[in-house]
Amino acid sequence: MVTTVSVWILGDQLLVRHPALLAAEARVGRAAVTVLLVESEARLAQQRYHRRKLVLILSAMRHYAAALRAAGYRVDLRRAPDFATAVREHLAEHGADRMIAMAAAERGTRALQHALAHDLPLELLPNTQLLCGQHDPLPGTPITRRVVLETFYRAMRRHFGVLLDDAGAPLGGQWNYDAANRRPLPRTVGVPPAQQFAPDSITLATIDEVQQRAGVGDAAGFDLPVTHDDARRALAGFIAGRLSRFGDYEDAMRADDGVLFHSVLSPALNIGLLEPLEVIRAAERAYHVGDAPLNAVEGFVRQILGWREYMYWQYWRIGEHLVTANAWGAHRSLPAFFWHGSSDMHCVATVVQRVHQTGYAHHIERLMILSNLCMLAGITPAHVNDWFLASFVDAYDWVMVPNVFGMGLNADGGGVATKPYIASAAYIDRMSDYCAGCRFNPRIRHGPDACPFNVLYWNFLIAHEARLRANPRFGPAVLGLRHLDVAERAAVQQAAIALLAGWSGEPPP
Repeated sequence: MVTTVSVWILGDQLLVRHPALLAAEARVGRAAVTVLLVESEARLAQQRYHRRKLVLILSAMRHYAAALRAAGYRVDLRRAPDFATAVREHLAEHGADRMIAMAAAERGTRALQHALAHDLPLELLPNTQLLCGQHDPLPGTPITRRVVLETFYRAMRRHFGVLLDDAGAPLGGQWNYDAANRRPLPRTVGVPPAQQFAPDSITLATIDEVQQRAGVGDAAGFDLPVTHDDARRALAGFIAGRLSRFGDYEDAMRADDGVLFHSVLSPALNIGLLEPLEVIRAAERAYHVGDAPLNAVEGFVRQILGWREYMYWQYWRIGEHLVTANAWGAHRSLPAFFWHGSSDMHCVATVVQRVHQTGYAHHIERLMILSNLCMLAGITPAHVNDWFLASFVDAYDWVMVPNVFGMGLNADGGGVATKPYIASAAYIDRMSDYCAGCRFNPRIRHGPDACPFNVLYWNFLIAHEARLRANPRFGPAVLGLRHLDVAERAAVQQAAIALLAGWSGEPPP
């Protein structure tokens, strides 16, 4: 007979209503439940993580432990060499008849959980932290079948009843308002300041601790929410102050502002301080009461219910294949400026330095500056993935594998994204003010003043012309090559060779 139960909660599962906690309490009552939270040294050192990410996770776990204790739970918050040691020592010390945990979102930790369950009284519940863990919109889909985001997204909206009318049709008559969401940001449009959350004593102590660890960036200045209440304030602040213009300017970039109208909710979402459906419903309410237009709300919902869920779904469907994918034969080392941030390219230097400072860049900077450059330059996908994992506060294996290998680098050849997301300097110039402050000219293809994005873009088109022509979504872009004669093509290729030869590849400092 089970009379005492331990609940093992991972640091990225800090849910208000954790399934394992609810199950344990239903079986034996709160007084007989002990919660285990583990600060695993092995996990903390698995990558050279951004220090702000370490502060986020550790401080959020410590606040979560305090909240559970205040609610009447016994909590064992322990530092241990690794998860397995902590679980075994906890069970030996506390003598629980059963341990319950929710399956990890990441493949490696979930494999460890299954291994421990072979010889310990560990029961694993399905991971329902993401909505596609609660409902698979396309069950039984073979991995050989390509599933595009739009198919997945519409199925999720139908199931969860998001932005639908009474007949089940999309509000406004369209599923997708992307075409309305590609406006550059005029200087005349004011941008509200990004929200900041002052660290309390727990977070300040965590910052001091993390500053002593190896890592990327600086923990000083940490200002992210680390409690459920603060995360909800962040959500409310976004809905009230930035959502209404998110749609129009979600693809815009600006040198002096790395947030603009983006929510910066992914750090809280990815560790359970917010749940996806509460975020989606808050955005829906804003539309229904007239606080935000449909293109803004649909564009934001697409990020959460569409892309975020789709990436998790693809991670567990084809992730094992993605991590070795290299469809474009990219084998160059990551340029050293990704680690030190010193580059003559204004956009790259600004975004990389901002990532080093804050651990954050919005999705267009990640895709059309960082990933775009890496794909055009032929950087090894695994190197790029490692940098993203190390550098971002919201980075987890399930987030980065499909986003980097699949969408950012098209390393799978089109399983996740239907086309390579590459562009010349013309796109960056149109959607940002970066080029105005740069020494390079975004309007010429080669030469000492040519923007490296142009040199590498046209070199990439030349190198992969036949393959790109065969892609119906990218073929029209290749038509631009008809303006390049043999001499011009040779000049572009020689410029690319010289440019890439000057980019040294170095390990992180």
